[in-house]
Amino acid sequence: MTDTTEPVERGTINFARLLVNFGPLLFLVALMIVFTAMKPTFIDPINLFNILRQISITGLIALGMTFVILTAGIDLSVGSLLALCGMVAAVVAKGGTANTLSLENSGAQGFGWFAALLAAVAVGAAAGGLQGLAITRLKVPPFVVTLGGLTVFRGLTLTISNGGPISGFNPAMRWFGTGLIGPVPVPVIIFAIAAVLCHIVLRYTRYGRAVYAVGGNAEAARLSGLRVDRILVSVYVIVGFFSGLAAFVLSARLNSSEAVAGIGYELTVISAVVIGGTSLFGGIGSVGGTVVGAALIGVLQNGLQFNNVSSYTQSIVIGLILVFAVTFDRWLKSRVRR
Repeated sequence: MTDTTEPVERGTINFARLLVNFGPLLFLVALMIVFTAMKPTFIDPINLFNILRQISITGLIALGMTFVILTAGIDLSVGSLLALCGMVAAVVAKGGTANTLSLENSGAQGFGWFAALLAAVAVGAAAGGLQGLAITRLKVPPFVVTLGGLTVFRGLTLTISNGGPISGFNPAMRWFGTGLIGPVPVPVIIFAIAAVLCHIVLRYTRYGRAVYAVGGNAEAARLSGLRVDRILVSVYVIVGFFSGLAAFVLSARLNSSEAVAGIGYELTVISAVVIGGTSLFGGIGSVGGTVVGAALIGVLQNGLQFNNVSSYTQSIVIGLILVFAVTFDRWLKSRVRR
């Protein structure tokens, strides 16, 4: 009796593991096939590059969020932090808040695109570090700390800009959002380079293994000699850094930094990470999965737009998919562990 049932159980476990590893990718391929069947122009290279350009902003933040969720944390402030970093970058690039409503370069001296980029990522990393310290030193749950950060960062953005946008950057800065290298948009190249670097860090470095260890069992990681608090602070610095980088690219693409930028990004970013297979309970996930998750959401949004589905309905669909992904992930993990 035992001999006849064992192969079936083993086959079931392998199938579950196959879905765990490749489920998001298979779903992405299926989704593209469906949208292409509905409208063949969906796979036009122009539209595909447009999808990649759209996901590059949220994708950058999702890379940082992968580090956070791998430690069983969460960051709800990334949308507001993106707005703050973008506003700081705009002030630095233009040398002040004068001529905020002009879409043309005001001719003010400013400090250039490089200083604007440094300011954006520095503010993002510093804000992430402060939240990480609050989580580790004050022992406040990440959900509470970053929820507070969501409102604080948005308030700071509104204070800096007086509620309005700052627009009109020089061509050198706009190139990072609208330029091309060959047929490939610059934001897509930035996202691809960042994804490769994050993959190398998580897969092949001691720090990456430490991140997985903390997410798998923080107490065991501490007993093995890892400085858990430092690692936790570092992952919030990383997601803050990528929020700043994404803010710079978004401002360059729109030729404007807006106080309302990034609203709702936290849902899209967390969805991309979780749909890509990273467990909300920590210790399981990959950068490759996050890239696939970001692409899946981008394809879904673009395909729904192609078929004239309202943006409100798109939010409903993405929310339902997120709940389904988490439920399905927990079910699959329980099957694999049996």
